[in-house]
Amino acid sequence: MIDETVAEIREMQTHSSSVVALKATRALRELVEREYVTLDEFERDLQHNAGVLRRANPSHASLHRAMQDVTDRVIGETKSTAEARELLSAVIDDVTDRIESGKRQAAAAAARTFTDGETVFTHDYSSTVLEAIETAVSEGADLTVYVSEARPRYLGRKTARRLAGMDPVDVHLLVDAAAGHVLDECDRVVLGMDCIVDDQYYNRVGTFPLAAAASRRGVQLDVVGSGTKIVSEGFRFENELRPPSEVMREPVENIEIENPAYEATPMELVDRVITDADAPDDVE
Repeated sequence: MIDETVAEIREMQTHSSSVVALKATRALRELVEREYVTLDEFERDLQHNAGVLRRANPSHASLHRAMQDVTDRVIGETKSTAEARELLSAVIDDVTDRIESGKRQAAAAAARTFTDGETVFTHDYSSTVLEAIETAVSEGADLTVYVSEARPRYLGRKTARRLAGMDPVDVHLLVDAAAGHVLDECDRVVLGMDCIVDDQYYNRVGTFPLAAAASRRGVQLDVVGSGTKIVSEGFRFENELRPPSEVMREPVENIEIENPAYEATPMELVDRVITDADAPDDVE
């Protein structure tokens, strides 16, 4: 399960950073079933596999924090492999519950910001933003949503398909470069986040020009995500460079193809950050 999860993360089969953190944490449950001669052997294996999962995508702060949380709370805390297995299982349950709760609460907080008849623009694929829109619609809001494709993997198309299944959302899909063309029709931009580190907001490539265009047009930009994605120390963002074949399938000479997965956007272009800390009291 661990090897399969690492491959899935590297191949970007899962797009949401929160879901990546959940899957990686759950994958560590495989170690509960393995046979170990000594406690040291168990702890070394936990440290190794948590590191392998973390390095599968070093750009995800939520993944980094989940793996760090598990190892910090298990390694050196027991006196036998039996106790360590039991503790690891309990910690996995707690960490996954907190990730799911943070994601759910952030979505609930964002859902309250939508108004009936609003037109919003979103980019990439954020499960938290989608949950927020779904909640807002279920509570009676009619929304128009513009979605950019998020090339070259076209993750925006996946977002558009999800939104199309929500009645009565009016969905418009457009190429990334056309964002400025429609921003005057939008009340605001609502985006998910990979992470926020110090004064930089990291998200799918294409976010920076969208944020700059929104600022120029005077359109509010809101960022939604769990507070665990906001870090100030202990984490260094490392961009993921995707295969050139995603940009140009056929081999080409004398052209160096750049395909970064994420980019930094200055926080000065972000008007509001909505996290689980903003959730209503009745959401757990």
